Amino acid sequence: MHNTADLQEIVDEIAARLGASATLEDRSFRLLAYGAQHGDIDTVRQESILRRRATGEVRDYFERYGIARAAGPVRIPEDAELKVLARICWPLRHADVTYGYLWLLDSGEFTDAALRAAAPLVARAAAALAQEARSRQDAGRGLLALFSPDPEERAEAPIDLPGPVAAVAVRESDERVATLWTLPRGVLARTGSPVALLAPAHLAGEVAQTLQSAYGTAAGIGGPRSDPADAWQSWREARQALRIAEHFPRHAPIARWEDLGVHRLLARLSQQDLRELAAETEALDAELAQTVEVYLDRGGHAQKSAAELGIHRQTLYYRLGKAERLTHRDLSDGDDRLAVHLGLKAARLRAQEGR
Repeated sequence: MHNTADLQEIVDEIAARLGASATLEDRSFRLLAYGAQHGDIDTVRQESILRRRATGEVRDYFERYGIARAAGPVRIPEDAELKVLARICWPLRHADVTYGYLWLLDSGEFTDAALRAAAPLVARAAAALAQEARSRQDAGRGLLALFSPDPEERAEAPIDLPGPVAAVAVRESDERVATLWTLPRGVLARTGSPVALLAPAHLAGEVAQTLQSAYGTAAGIGGPRSDPADAWQSWREARQALRIAEHFPRHAPIARWEDLGVHRLLARLSQQDLRELAAETEALDAELAQTVEVYLDRGGHAQKSAAELGIHRQTLYYRLGKAERLTHRDLSDGDDRLAVHLGLKAARLRAQEGR
C-alpha cells in the first residue's frame, strides 16, 4: 500500500513552495494526495478529489500531450469544452519508468527556474512510488504460497492483509500486457496462467473489470473471505468461475462465484466426470443439442425457445420428441430434465476445453 503520509507531505511541500494547487496521482490517474488549494479550481480537479479518479475523456486529453513518456514537466493548455484549466503535468519517473503524475494548475506564472527548484521533491515522490511498486511485486510473489492448498505453505506466506478479501483470476493474453502495479492500493497481483490477484472484497469487481478489459479475455471472482488465511479457497473459486466465464456466454466475460448457480458443480468437475455426464446426450447432433439446451435454459417455455431459435413451435416440438427418443429421457420429468440439462452443459464445457 502506498505510504500516503509521505506522499501527502511531499505534495504539501510542493504546493507551499510553488504557491500552486497540486495533486499527485498514480499511473492510472487514481488520486493519492493533494495539496492545499491556491487560486482557481476546475471541474477536473474537483472531480479528481471527490471521486479520487479522473474521467476517461479527461485522461485521453492529457495523454495526447505525451505525458506518459515525457522526461520533464509538460504544459497542457486549457480546454473550455472539457472544463479543464491550463496545468502542468510533471511525470513521476524513476529509472526511466513513469509511476505517476504531479499536477499543478498553471496560472502562467511558473518559470523554468521555479519548476527546477521543485525537482528534488518530484524525484522523491517518484522514488517513493517506485519503491511501492517493487514492494507490491515482492508481495505478489507471496500469493503462490497464500493460495496454496497446503497449510504449511500458506503458513509461510509473508503477507499480512486485513479482511474481507476476494481472489480474482484473469486469463492472460499473448497480445496485450497489463500494468499490474497500477491497480488500486491494497491489491496484490502476480502474473501467470491465469493472472492471480487478491483484493479487498469491495474492490474485487473493479479489479476484475480493469484487467479483463486490459487483456480482452475473461475473469473469475471468488467468494469473499473474512479471514485472509482462507484466501486460498476464494482463489480456487475464482479459477473455477474463470472456467465458466470462458465457455458460457451467459456468464462472460466476468463470472462471480456466487452467481454461478449449478455451474458451480460443473466448474468443480474433472474431464472424466464431465465425460460421464456428457454421455447422457452423446446421441444428439449439434442441432438437437442446441434446441434442447435453449428449451431447458428457458425453463421449458416453448414460445420463447422457438423465438430464440428462429423456428416454428411445431418444429421445436418435433425436435424435442426426437431428442427424447434418442436419449431415452422424458423432458416432462424433473429428474430426466436435470440429467439432460447437466449432460448438455458438461458436453459444452468438455468440448470447448478440448479445443
